[in-house]
Amino acid sequence: MEIVRGYSALPRRLRSPVVAIGNFDGVHRGHAHIFRHAEELARELATDAESVVLTFEPHPAKVLAPSFAPPLITSLDRKLELIAGEGIDVTVVQPFDRAFAALSPEQFIDDVLVNGLGARCVCVGYDFTFGQKRSGTIALLEALGRARGFAVNVASAFTVDDMVCSSTKVREFVLEGRVDGAAILLGRDPEVEGEVVRGDGRGRTIGVPTANLRAETELLPKNGVYAGWGEVIGSGKRHAAAINVGTNPTFVSGMAVTVEAHLLDANEDLYGKRLRLGFGKRLRAEERFASVDALITQIRKDVDETRMIWEQRSPNHAG
Repeated sequence: MEIVRGYSALPRRLRSPVVAIGNFDGVHRGHAHIFRHAEELARELATDAESVVLTFEPHPAKVLAPSFAPPLITSLDRKLELIAGEGIDVTVVQPFDRAFAALSPEQFIDDVLVNGLGARCVCVGYDFTFGQKRSGTIALLEALGRARGFAVNVASAFTVDDMVCSSTKVREFVLEGRVDGAAILLGRDPEVEGEVVRGDGRGRTIGVPTANLRAETELLPKNGVYAGWGEVIGSGKRHAAAINVGTNPTFVSGMAVTVEAHLLDANEDLYGKRLRLGFGKRLRAEERFASVDALITQIRKDVDETRMIWEQRSPNHAG
């Protein structure tokens, strides 16, 4: 997939582009639904037509209302990786600032879609708005599209198990610790990634060494213990993992939330490597144990349950 940083930086003229527009945080199944529309329409339009995604960085809420901006489900790099996996030809990452936000709906269409991208067709979700103060509606997009020479395709709400698939609902599930619910909407396990850093070494002293993650992903599951998996990014190999999100209340109080994982059957040195953790099922809430021995006993149960869950999952559902 070709990645371009801003529509004005396009190195060439796009070929009959069919453009899907959105933030696409999380790249969930509803987003994939829009991408499929764009790909199908591109195939119908011309043999060399390109499917294009126009997305924004940073998330507009971080510029316009930072105190209310949601925690992002995916980093930009992970989002681009997932979009590429959907078969999109070109992704344009548009820098979003107050000047860009101030574009009127007509300016957005003329400057970005028509003159910048040369869109032949635009694909959006059913709740799409655009332009200054989100004043541009789908009706306006369709009307101006007819006048400017591009078609508009509006994807209906995409539902899974009677749930509308949305980034908001994914965040809600993850923050509640209902990672299995989030996975239904995402089409994969919710993830956290970052660099493995040195911790206090306590896990190794009690016989359960853990990788301490400096989490780069903004959205963390509710404090607790989870069965999931861990993968050194780029290795392509996953290990079952018992993952703890919390403050280690048995040992300290008032500690910041940390993410640490015990990777089953993994013996490599992980320090300094970038690790991706996937959350498959919440096993229990975080708790303070009366003794270290009681904690060790529970951790061993967590590891055994994680192994059982991992072995029961089909390869297609292992991430």
